[in-house]
Amino acid sequence: MSKTSLKTTVEWRSINWRKLERRVYKLQKRIYRASQRGDVKALRKLQKTLMKSWSARATSVRRVSQDNQGKKTAGVDGVKSLTPKQRLDLINQLHLGIKVSPTRRVWILKPGTEEKRPLGIPTMKDRALQALVKLVLEPEWEARFEPNSYGFRVGRSCQDAIEAIFLAIRVKPKYVLDADIAKCFDRIDQEALLRKLNTFPTIRRQVRAWLKAGVMDGKQLFPTSEGTPQGGVISPLLANIALHGMEERIKQYAKTLKGDKRANQQSLSLIRYADDFVILHEDITVVQRCKEIISEWLNGMGLELKPSKTRLAHTFYQCEQEKPGFNFLGFTIQQFPVGKYYSKQGFKTIITPSKQKQKVHYDQIAKVIEAHKSAPQAALISHLNPIIRGWAKYYATVVSKVAYSDIDNLMYQKLQAWAKRRHPNKNWKWISNKYWCPINGDNWVFATRKEDEKLLRLLNHADTPIVRHVKVKGESSPYDGNLVYWSTRMGNNPEMPDKVSKLLKKQKGKCTYCGLYFRENDVIEVDHKIPKSQGGKDSYKNWQLLHRHCHDKKTANDGSLGTKSGCNSVEPKPPKRLEMDNGKWVMRYA
Repeated sequence: MSKTSLKTTVEWRSINWRKLERRVYKLQKRIYRASQRGDVKALRKLQKTLMKSWSARATSVRRVSQDNQGKKTAGVDGVKSLTPKQRLDLINQLHLGIKVSPTRRVWILKPGTEEKRPLGIPTMKDRALQALVKLVLEPEWEARFEPNSYGFRVGRSCQDAIEAIFLAIRVKPKYVLDADIAKCFDRIDQEALLRKLNTFPTIRRQVRAWLKAGVMDGKQLFPTSEGTPQGGVISPLLANIALHGMEERIKQYAKTLKGDKRANQQSLSLIRYADDFVILHEDITVVQRCKEIISEWLNGMGLELKPSKTRLAHTFYQCEQEKPGFNFLGFTIQQFPVGKYYSKQGFKTIITPSKQKQKVHYDQIAKVIEAHKSAPQAALISHLNPIIRGWAKYYATVVSKVAYSDIDNLMYQKLQAWAKRRHPNKNWKWISNKYWCPINGDNWVFATRKEDEKLLRLLNHADTPIVRHVKVKGESSPYDGNLVYWSTRMGNNPEMPDKVSKLLKKQKGKCTYCGLYFRENDVIEVDHKIPKSQGGKDSYKNWQLLHRHCHDKKTANDGSLGTKSGCNSVEPKPPKRLEMDNGKWVMRYA
């Protein structure tokens, strides 16, 4: 390595990221509050300050070139995996008005179907600038977004949307309009979006340039006169801005209904996750009228409902030819009659994994087993465990035990056939003793047996505990300054691995390397305090959670946890205490 490259590597690693993160978050919090109180002058001034900030530009470059999972995916210029020198150069190049390159078209399969979804991959420079603009625009719009909008928003998840539906129907059965917007990302009216964005001219011109940049499919350039390209850093935020206002339009209609206006607003609900939404009310005529209102509203953004995925049903009774219940985000939501002993209302709301998603998941497992016919047992287990763990954690907040057991039974039959095929001349007793062994009272655990190797066992879906999800508070946002609430919530996220959840609670939501609170967009990694090569063990006493960039820095320092670094020190002086000051949490440092 040359002296120049070594110097730039050291410069990148010695950046005080803790200080930069604080500066950026402090400005974002002020932008959020200015937007909340409607102070446009202060809002624009703060946004321009953040846009020009070296801290924000450096943070944007780090997120797309170091933290992001797609950092090794190239755009049309073929640039990927930036070196520390290239990252530092890119920080200085980031400013509004730079020339925009077209996106690279990539086609990916939709899960469970043969359809393909188009992705537009921007260049690394455009990704970094989009990340910078997102840092500026997101706090402003988080203060405006409606409370029942959950998709592509920090601090919100599919489980929050499902819990909102449960709360809306738990007392009274309702009619439901389950709707989907046809090709939402591809058909958004760009001019209408820019008008709704209503930001200062330099950002508006930059966003317009991204929207009009075109797309390279192979060696052909196609113009983009409508829609926002899927795959860009800022695209999800732009889609949410385009669809903002649907819930408010429904609330306006609720005020025109006869009776108590407040009761009407509470009984009529619109819950949206990205381009999927449901409308709930006990009167079918109200739901039908809402469908017409939303169709008219969507026309203003160049969008329309997809007839094949728009369905009118009832949560408890059969509605015309439609069966009770509906599917949303991979869940089946339905109400069943029960005796008064079990429920005062005479019905029970049951939410389960949908049959379609169960089949897709089982097919994925079967495909992995089929592909590992000749592979060692350890390799098969290593490929299956992440698939099982992720799917089971996603559905761990609803009534999933029956679905878990069914898939485990089918998976056992598939593994049985896999084992028999490998040993056609052996009897079943010999085969079962080779591949299954008793562990903790369970006699049929698919696990490795060799004593000279670490025991590797296949996870069971049914071993995943069911834990009810607590919905995010109303209009709360990670930018409201309540770090204690948001850091604790991350540990309760149903998609968070158990190991990470326990460590988050143990560390009180903070990275042990830089001392900063983890935030929703941060990439978190598990690190060994004492490396395994030096005798460290796989145990909670030896594990800690670090930001990915902190993990990289610690590894570069040979795992030393007691030396000075770019974060001032590896074990920063902790806050003396958290105190309430005028209704806000304030850290008082020693």
